[in-house]
Amino acid sequence: MNASSEPAIPDENPIVLFDGVCNLCNGFVQFLVPRDTDEQFYFASLQSDTGQKLLAEHGLPTDELESIVLIEGDDCYVKSDAVLRIATLLGGIYRLLSPFRFVPRLIRDRVYELVAANRYRLFGQKDQCLMPTGNVQQRFLE
Repeated sequence: MNASSEPAIPDENPIVLFDGVCNLCNGFVQFLVPRDTDEQFYFASLQSDTGQKLLAEHGLPTDELESIVLIEGDDCYVKSDAVLRIATLLGGIYRLLSPFRFVPRLIRDRVYELVAANRYRLFGQKDQCLMPTGNVQQRFLE
């Protein structure tokens, strides 16, 4: 694919960065896509060139691939903050997760880290990243 046909990284839309070989992370993205009826979210794996570039631009480590990351303009959310912000942006019933933001981040992130540390053992691992199809494909950034 040449540079002119690669989609630009959107400035306006939130971008979800995820571990492309993690079944749990892929499941989260597959859960999110049909519920994102406004098609506001873009996606990139943490391992992709785009994911690595966005991590570096936001001062996040490019070698630690154990978190969902949400990039929203100049703001960056990781771990439980990312999940809660995504739920808020989805709206509807998912906003019911909002009160969890009052649970101290240290506690929320410990639970998140426990799941993340065991995600491959509990949920398995893919040989390669999710390959989107249809109109969703244009929202996946390489």
